[in-house]
Amino acid sequence: MPKQYAVQDFFRNPERAFYRLSDDGRLLAFMEPASIDGCMPRMNIFVQSLSGSEPTGEARRLTAETERDISQFFWKGSDTIIYQKDFNGDENFHVLAVDALSGTFTDLTPFPDVRAEILDDLEDDPDHLLISHNRRNPEVFDVYRVNVRNGELEQVAENPGNIIAWLTDHQGLVRMALASDGLDSIVLYRDEESHPFQTIISTDFRSTVAPQFFTFDDKAIYALSNRGRDCLALVTIDPAKPDHEALVFEIEGHDLDGAGYSRLRKVLTHVVFATDKPGHHFFDDISAQRHARIQDKLPGYEIALQSSTRDESKFVVAAYSDRSPGSRYIYDASIDTLHKLGDINPALPEDEMAHVQPIQYTSRDGLTIHGYLTLPKGCDARKLPCIVNPHGGPWARDHWGFNPEAQFLANRGYCVLQMNFRGSTGYGRAFWESSFGQWGLAMQDDITDGVRWLIDQGIADPARIGIYGGSYGGYATLAGIVSTPGLYAAAVDYVGVSNLFTFMTTIPPYWRPLLVKMHCMVGDPEKDRERLTATSPALNAEQIRTPLFIAQGAHDPRVNKAESDQMVAALRSRGVDVEYMVKDNEGHGFHNDENKFEFYERMEAFLAQHLKPQEGSGTPDAL
Repeated sequence: MPKQYAVQDFFRNPERAFYRLSDDGRLLAFMEPASIDGCMPRMNIFVQSLSGSEPTGEARRLTAETERDISQFFWKGSDTIIYQKDFNGDENFHVLAVDALSGTFTDLTPFPDVRAEILDDLEDDPDHLLISHNRRNPEVFDVYRVNVRNGELEQVAENPGNIIAWLTDHQGLVRMALASDGLDSIVLYRDEESHPFQTIISTDFRSTVAPQFFTFDDKAIYALSNRGRDCLALVTIDPAKPDHEALVFEIEGHDLDGAGYSRLRKVLTHVVFATDKPGHHFFDDISAQRHARIQDKLPGYEIALQSSTRDESKFVVAAYSDRSPGSRYIYDASIDTLHKLGDINPALPEDEMAHVQPIQYTSRDGLTIHGYLTLPKGCDARKLPCIVNPHGGPWARDHWGFNPEAQFLANRGYCVLQMNFRGSTGYGRAFWESSFGQWGLAMQDDITDGVRWLIDQGIADPARIGIYGGSYGGYATLAGIVSTPGLYAAAVDYVGVSNLFTFMTTIPPYWRPLLVKMHCMVGDPEKDRERLTATSPALNAEQIRTPLFIAQGAHDPRVNKAESDQMVAALRSRGVDVEYMVKDNEGHGFHNDENKFEFYERMEAFLAQHLKPQEGSGTPDAL
């Protein structure tokens, strides 16, 4: 057995990460934990000079956040950094600008209870950004041009009430929008910002036409579309002939995830997708050859470019694997050199972590379910204690790569099964649609069938199987111990839905325009009352006999704290003991280090108590 590493080694913030290059390549920005005025360390932004590709001199801290980690940042030119932060996990993000030389900062959206998002960094305009926020109406987002020096705002587009996304051309002009009436999706287009929008494409929400960016003459668009096909493909669409799509690239059986381009050279560069592992396809020789040169220097690792100078001569490169979050480098394309900036988590030796194996099994109604199995290093894959870990979303998916939760559990002796049950994205429209109306039903059966597969393979000890998940995965955890109460010996629900009626009435206001679609995909509270009642764990708590641990953020805007409160109340009213952890400075998932550490320490003790990972195999329980 490998050495057991501390909880903190898996879940602490990196000592230094999130590297970004200034446009001119003279400064490197990154985040690292900083303790300010005796407060708990939080991820703050630092800058350091570069000599060629090597950092030089002392790093200077620019920000002084003490309550929560900064969520993301980027360079605006070579002298300004833009970052976002929220408060206690409420996801009402503010956008702030910091002068990289003086440290002077400006809150560009100083409005309480307002969520702001960055629409376009306006690379050719040194003084402005395009942002959207919902100050005028909490349910919709208008577009503003904001001055990063003084915070002055100028409205560029007002949302009539149905627009859910905006798109700019390469000049930074708002020329496209996506609208929804709940069930139909509409693509809007205009030739000039002064012109009114016109509908060019209208589809049922089951069909997707997702504009990615304009062609480089700003006359057509690249889009991901599944009109007339099952999987998302890259196409071009001429707004004058919107019903015709010119196919650029597709992968049989899999959706494309996105496309990229070179701002400097004004060419389409690549698409990304995921099969069992990450995939990419290049369209131009420069990008393909650059990727091949970097890959030759980092054999055995997946690589991704995370930042570049404006002249595209230097790049921040991420290299990672299933057993390591990897390292970060600066690649100088002009002289073909790679300079290492640092390891993301040197506390975890790669050779002592577990491999992640792509697997698949067949559901009871004949669907192929793909997933990943992480087996504890140094153990025979026989009669192991197991944690089943359904993902959140649910219209998302698990990917191959380094997962600190899976590695932590494997390090404690558990095998970990993650499955992309029906409804998971990336496998085409039919697979996605097969989840509609199936929360707690066929979607749950796919998870149960994964457990059966583990047992049939002889991998899992049927008496020592636990289930753990967050968000929708938390719902699946609760639904699992309701519908198959003898299957799981322990369960951990992390910010999970418990009542499908109350869940849909407490969503954030900016989700309300899509509530009709939610009723179609999950269930209508009136038409489907009987089904939603039967598949709401809090309303069926009398079925639960599995030991349960629940964790919840008090300011969660997605899954309201009431979802966990009512689940706990329903169990305690029957005299059932349930462990309940609430954090007042968190939202949808824990982000502050001290809360993460406490959660995983308590989860570890809870699972060890009920699954006894150090003991031998047990007696099979009835399925």
